[in-house]
Amino acid sequence: MIVAESPFMTSSVTLAADKVLRSISSLDFWVNKPLRIVLILVLALVTSALMQIAIKHITNSIDRGTRARVIPASSKSYGGRWTQDIKTANARQAQRAKTVGSVLRSVASIVIWAVAIVMIIADLGFNIAPVLASAGVVGVALSFGAQSLVKDYLTGIFIVAEDQLGIGDWVDVGEASGEVEAVSLRTTQIRDTNGTLWHVRNGEILRVGNSSQGWARTNIDMPVPYDADIEHVNSVLMDAAKEAIATDAIRDHVVSEPEIWGVEKVSGEALTIRLSVKTAPSEQWAVARVLRLALKQALDNNGYHIPLINQSVVRSAPDHTASQQAGATSIMPQDTGATEG
Repeated sequence: MIVAESPFMTSSVTLAADKVLRSISSLDFWVNKPLRIVLILVLALVTSALMQIAIKHITNSIDRGTRARVIPASSKSYGGRWTQDIKTANARQAQRAKTVGSVLRSVASIVIWAVAIVMIIADLGFNIAPVLASAGVVGVALSFGAQSLVKDYLTGIFIVAEDQLGIGDWVDVGEASGEVEAVSLRTTQIRDTNGTLWHVRNGEILRVGNSSQGWARTNIDMPVPYDADIEHVNSVLMDAAKEAIATDAIRDHVVSEPEIWGVEKVSGEALTIRLSVKTAPSEQWAVARVLRLALKQALDNNGYHIPLINQSVVRSAPDHTASQQAGATSIMPQDTGATEG
């Protein structure tokens, strides 16, 4: 069965096609929404590129702020024994720049393209006011619930950017102290001397004491008798310290010559003399243990024994009266319950 095509239907399709063709071919169509969408995309690309350049400059400034570590050199004499560890510094630079740069690039890309998508949706005629209002309410709720998480991430960025600590450093962050095993943007893992691994939130770190940056120092206080010859004691301590530093145990961990800083404390029993030695980072404790033993033996060999604190022992005679009273028994008449007749 053949259905004849209506002249009215044909004319309607033709008019619709002509209208679409005229709108597409007109300048207003290309100047209006499509061109604006293209401009928004181009603007987003340009802004993203500019942000990448800015982030690159920021990471370069972070690299320049890295502090080089001190490591042993090939020479075994003072002055040439230690040198700056350029390789470690460069590795820390790359790590810090990579971490901070990735975070900044992610945040910049999310913000730029989120704004571009919202502008495109609004330009297409959709009403995005309810969506933005809902997103604002959700954002406020999340900001209250996740403010500690945001604080942890922001603090982690600054810790990495400012090179406050790194893997392998010996740090003291207040509640925990030990060797840093891992650093992320949210937490820092620290292994203490007892083997306990502490997971510290970056937002809770208010101060960082780093014993592994640049160099360290060990200070040893040695008490000597009050009436000792100070000049002779200083000579004995200096000779013992130099001999101990020359041994293989700590020779590669000492940066400079030992120094006698003088009398640090005066009491009724002793004089306390302080000896100081500049060491490599994180090696001050090992150097101090060897030096304490050497200095103690040197003082003993020269007749300077560490004085004891004045003590008084008071003995009292035993109280025989109290013991006799405690051992005495008393006989009391007992009531038999009988009645007189």
